[in-house]
Amino acid sequence: MKVVTYSVLFAALLSSPLMAASAMTPPVAVQQPYTVTSPNGDRQDPYYWLRDDTRSSATVLDYLHRENDYADNYAKAYQPLTETLAAEIIGRIKQDDSSVPYTKGDYSYYTRYETGKEYPIYLRKALKDGTEQVMLDVNTLAEGKDYYAVSNWQVSPDQNFLAYVEDTSGRRQYTLKIRDLRTGKELSDELTGLSASIAWAADSQTLYVVKNDPVTLLSTQVLQHKLGQDADKAKLVYEEKDNSFYMGVGNTTDDKYVVIYLGSTVSSELLVQDAAKPGSKFAALAPRERDVKYEADHINGRWLIRTDWQAPNYRIMSVEDAKIGSRTNWQPLIAHSDSVFIQGFEAFDNYLAISERSDGLRRIRVMPWQAPDKAFYVASDEAAYVTGFDVNPQQNTDWLRYSYTSLTTPRSVYQLNMKTGEKQLLKQTEVPGFDKALYQTERVWATAKDGTKVPVSLLYKKGFKRDGSAPLYQYAYGSYGASMDPSFRSSVFSLVDRGFVFAIAHIRGGQEMGRHWYEDGKLLQKKNTFTDYIDVTDYLVAQGYAAKDKVFGMGGSAGGLLMGAVANMAPEKYKALVAHVPFVDVVTTMLDESIPLTTNEFDEWGNPKQKAYYDYMLSYSPYDQVSKQAYPALLVTTGLHDSQVQYFEPAKWVAKLRTHKTDTNPLLFKTTMEAGHGGKSGRFARQVQTAEEYGFILNLLGMTK
Repeated sequence: MKVVTYSVLFAALLSSPLMAASAMTPPVAVQQPYTVTSPNGDRQDPYYWLRDDTRSSATVLDYLHRENDYADNYAKAYQPLTETLAAEIIGRIKQDDSSVPYTKGDYSYYTRYETGKEYPIYLRKALKDGTEQVMLDVNTLAEGKDYYAVSNWQVSPDQNFLAYVEDTSGRRQYTLKIRDLRTGKELSDELTGLSASIAWAADSQTLYVVKNDPVTLLSTQVLQHKLGQDADKAKLVYEEKDNSFYMGVGNTTDDKYVVIYLGSTVSSELLVQDAAKPGSKFAALAPRERDVKYEADHINGRWLIRTDWQAPNYRIMSVEDAKIGSRTNWQPLIAHSDSVFIQGFEAFDNYLAISERSDGLRRIRVMPWQAPDKAFYVASDEAAYVTGFDVNPQQNTDWLRYSYTSLTTPRSVYQLNMKTGEKQLLKQTEVPGFDKALYQTERVWATAKDGTKVPVSLLYKKGFKRDGSAPLYQYAYGSYGASMDPSFRSSVFSLVDRGFVFAIAHIRGGQEMGRHWYEDGKLLQKKNTFTDYIDVTDYLVAQGYAAKDKVFGMGGSAGGLLMGAVANMAPEKYKALVAHVPFVDVVTTMLDESIPLTTNEFDEWGNPKQKAYYDYMLSYSPYDQVSKQAYPALLVTTGLHDSQVQYFEPAKWVAKLRTHKTDTNPLLFKTTMEAGHGGKSGRFARQVQTAEEYGFILNLLGMTK
C-alpha cells in the first residue's frame, strides 16, 4: 500500500465548489436591524441574520462560501509553504502504527492505523490461540462520507457483541449500532439522537444509552434497550429535569455496576444499579447538593469516592455497598491538601494509584493498602512533564499502566510493578525524523498584574539565545478547570525548527495549580484569564524569549474567547491571533436557552438574566467589545455543524470586525462545511488544517519555506 500522496490530499481539501478568481476582496455582510432583548437592557445585533439553525439558508451559506473563497485566495500566495508544512507534519506521523494492547477477559484489545488510511481499525486477539479479529474498520464505515467518527465502543460482558456510536455530521448527535462479533454482522437495532456514552448490563442483552434533546442537545433521558427489540420500545429508566446538568452512563471498572453520571459545573450525583439486576431501580450513591462534586469507582464491596466536599482540592473517601445513599456514611481515606490537587485514582486489589497536581505538574503516587506510609511517586527527570493513567481494566494485578510525555518526549506507555518497583517501557510513539536531543523544554513563572505567579511551559531548539529576536507562538485555554498540560505536540516542531519559541500559558481558569486556580478564572473573576495571558506575553518579551513584534497567539473554543478578548484588550501586542471555533458572542448565547449547552454553562460564565453577570459578561464579550481600532492579523475557523460553539458566533464576530477594524491586516474566516467542533474527522485532514494555520503565521513573517 502506498504512503498517502500529499499533493492530491491537499488539493482535495482546499477545493471549494464556489471558488472564484475574483474573490480577492473580503466580503462585507449586510446589516439588518435586530434587537436582542434581556431583563437588563436591549442591544442591537445587525448580524443576527447569520444564525440559521437549519444550516440550509442559501443567503447564509453563500456568505460563508464567499468568506471561504476570500480566505483560499489569500492563502494562494503561500500555498507552496503550506504544502511543505503539511508534508512535514504528516511526515511525523508513523502511518502504520498500533496502540499497546490491553487485556480484558479472553482477549487483548488494540487499535491499528494502516499506511495511507485516515481512520483507525479496532481489533482484538484471542489469548487462547492468538487469532486476530477486526471488530471495526472505521475506514470502511467512513467510505463515501464527508465526515465520520466512531466516538465510543463497548464490548458486552460475554464478549460476543460490540456496541458503538457513530456521528456522520460532526454535530455529536450519535446513532447506536450493534455488531455480533461471532458473525461480524450488524444487528438491526439502531437508536438515534444519542450522546456518546454506552453501558452494558451483566446479561449482555441489555444496553443503556443517553438520549439528547434534538434542539438544545442536552442529555435528558437514560434509555434501556434490549437487543433485538425495536428502538421505540427502549425503556425510559431515568429523566433529568434540571437543564444545568450533563448526563452520561458507564460501568464501574469491575463491571459490577451500571452508573448514571450526572454533573453540572458545581454539583454532581451518581445513580448506580447492580449490573446483574437490570430490572432493579437506580439508587443514588449520595444525593446531589449544590457546591458538592464527586465521582466514584467500585472495588471489593466498597465505593471509593473522589470529592470536593469540604475539600477544594479534593480528597478520597470510601463507603461500603450497604451504606450508600448518604454522605454521612463516607469514611476518609486520603486527606485534603492545600497544595496538592487530587486529579483522579485507579483502584487495585492491593494498591491505590492517585493522580495528583502540584506546582502545575501531574504526577502519580502509589499507595499500598496495607502500608499507606510506604506510598511513593513515579519519578521523572524532566522539568515539565505529564503523567497520567493509561488503560487499567483489571483490578487484580500489581501492574499499573501509565503514560508519560513532555514537550520533548513523545507519548510513552509504561507499566510499573507496584510491588517490586520494576518499570517497563511498553511503547513510545514513533515520530519519524524527530530527534529529542535537538530541543529543550523549560518551566518559567510570569508575574500577573495582581502579583500572582503564572506557570509557563516553554519549548525551543537547543542553542536558542534569549536576545529578544525570536518569534513566539503562545497557546492557552483557561476555562472549565481544564488543564493544558505540557504534552508532546509533533506538529509544533514545524514552528520550533523555524526559530519559534512555543509557550503554553497555564493561566487562571484552568486547574493546573489546584481548584483555586479555576475559581479565580470564572464567573466574576473571568477577566483574570485574559490579563494572565497578556501578562505572560509581556513577561516573555521582557525576558528576551520573544521579539515584541513577532508574537502569535492561538486558542480554540473557550480559548477562542480568550483570543477574542485579547484582541480587544491588547491588539498592539500581537502580530496575529488564531481563534479556532471561538466562543465570542457570550451574552447573546447565554441569554438563549434554546442554544445547545447554554443552561449547562451558567455556573461557568454566569446567567446574564442577573444584572451583575450581564454587565460583567458584556464588558468582555469579544463580539460586543469590537471597536474602531487597529487589530492584529486574524485567522478564525469554525465548523458549520458545530454543536459546542455555533458557527454563527464567529461568523458574526468576523462580520463586525470587518466594518470596525481600522488596520489593513488580513482577517481570514474559514468554515468547514462538513464538520463540527473538532474539525475534519480524518487524521491527515486535521494536519492539513494545522498546516494552513502555520502557513498563515509564517507568511506574515515573510518566510517562504
